[in-house]
Amino acid sequence: MTIVTPPNPSQPAVAGGPRLLPVALRNFVRNRETGLVLIAMVVGLLSGLLVAAISTLSQLAHGLLFDIPYDSHLSATGVISWQRTLLIPTIGGAVLAIVALIFARRVKGQQLADAIEANALYGGRVSFRGSLLISIQTLLSNGFGGSVGLEAGYTQICATFGSHIGQRLAARRSDMRLLVACGAAGAISAAFSAPLAGAFYAFEVVLGAYTAAGLIPVIASAVAAWLVARHLTHTSFLMVPGFPSPVSAEMIIQTALIGVICAFASILVMLAVAFSERCFQRLSVFKGMLRPVVGGALLGGLALLTPTVLGAGHGAMQILLVSNPTWLLLATTIIFKMMASAISLGSGFRGGLFFASLLLGALIGQLYSVVMSVPFPTSALQPGTAAIAALAAFGTGVIGAPFSMVCLALEITGDFSVTVGAVVASAVCALIVRELFGYSFATWRFHLRGEAIRGPQDVGWTQQLSAASLMRTDFEGALSTETIGEAQKMFSPARVRQIVLREPNGRYAGLVTSANLHSVTSQTDQQLETLAQQREEYLLRGMSIREILTAFERSEADVLAVVDRPDHLMAIGTVSEAHVLRTYGEELERRNQELFFRQ
Repeated sequence: MTIVTPPNPSQPAVAGGPRLLPVALRNFVRNRETGLVLIAMVVGLLSGLLVAAISTLSQLAHGLLFDIPYDSHLSATGVISWQRTLLIPTIGGAVLAIVALIFARRVKGQQLADAIEANALYGGRVSFRGSLLISIQTLLSNGFGGSVGLEAGYTQICATFGSHIGQRLAARRSDMRLLVACGAAGAISAAFSAPLAGAFYAFEVVLGAYTAAGLIPVIASAVAAWLVARHLTHTSFLMVPGFPSPVSAEMIIQTALIGVICAFASILVMLAVAFSERCFQRLSVFKGMLRPVVGGALLGGLALLTPTVLGAGHGAMQILLVSNPTWLLLATTIIFKMMASAISLGSGFRGGLFFASLLLGALIGQLYSVVMSVPFPTSALQPGTAAIAALAAFGTGVIGAPFSMVCLALEITGDFSVTVGAVVASAVCALIVRELFGYSFATWRFHLRGEAIRGPQDVGWTQQLSAASLMRTDFEGALSTETIGEAQKMFSPARVRQIVLREPNGRYAGLVTSANLHSVTSQTDQQLETLAQQREEYLLRGMSIREILTAFERSEADVLAVVDRPDHLMAIGTVSEAHVLRTYGEELERRNQELFFRQ
């Protein structure tokens, strides 16, 4: 995806870019907060429709492919024939491989960024065609029984529509990022019938900050999506077994312990996905086309043992919560679901771990309650309280959004009392995961790809400030073989602060400060190269401002030369540390103003 500067509202659309909306509408959105709120509501309405459509298509695919009733959940159906259980995921892997092969050329060169990466690096600009491909692959993965959730597809396509509308409005960079967050908020709100969780998800995961300027648009989008989805889909509260455990010191201690358990379990899942990817990367036959096929076959084999590994697991969660399962059934289901999710994502099935983390958390909480009720029958947490606390904690560890998970626990249960434990468990889990691991699932995937992204905060502008854009080209240069005396006559200390040396073949040979040059009073017949500094310290023209600051810190220099490329080393400019720090401070202040105030 090419990063371009948003056009001026009074100018027509750029060739090859999206067609701009009428100038009156663009000015209304850019200059009035009311306009941005109305656009956010439109994004929310579209998000609700998209989520309902994708969810319906997924259910139709499950009914058709696995021969189950339309209104039943795949993971809760135990009447699927063994032939379909084994073959459908395998066939799905083959279909995904073919789709990837067909569309590989069409999206070649485009940045297939999700909402987090788009907001962090590209100012909220998302490739529409690439996002459509990702959403189709997610739907196919889930439809053929992959152990992945649709939430990643929901968020991708809804955030893309927010970004596309923002591009048609020639929105500011900050408003573009906000519209992407509005799309993500609408997606999660519609998927779980949880507007509060959707709004907090947008702030924590997609924007990376809570701001007064973004509060109303995000809430408006989440509520609009919720209103649409509740009329198009059938959502209900999650039934929690037993009575909630009363709030007490014992209850707080036990939920904190659940948070510790979920923290290590969530780290284990993320590492398992990475390990699975490395294993499947060894299948290089036909450029990796066999990976999803092998992954589908392995998933089908696990599904023969338990159908709960198929799909996201919505039905399995409700059944396991109310059926009083044994500790052995819970433990094996947790292990198989972890393996199925790691195999699915590692082999090339598209999707996320959002709902899988909720299911695994609920099962871990139930397992804790069952095990602890044997030695401590009167003081152990009730299964429902333990399950909801672990659900929120495990989701926090994987998604990295504690407030969103607490709100989700409240909204899917409709019971405020059970969310007290969720608050404690989520806080403990978030602290441990940050200290020991440092990543959520999304940012961990970026890390594995080599991207230096730790969150959705806008760091893309730092990539745009390069050495080439910061350097001065009117520098003074001299041959390194010239004598000090000649240079003293040529360069006045009042006019020149530093001299860039070059060898006779044109290669960079270091810097000489004017102060050092004119401090020499004897042996002026020596060559300038004897005074050269920073011979091995220089900047490449493509370095970002953060890499430049690191180079200044390492070299302890005030000025560094900029060279064209490492193999040529032709000096093309100079950059001073003072200028870099001043520019960085000005840009940082400008981004903060964009974040908190609409101008």
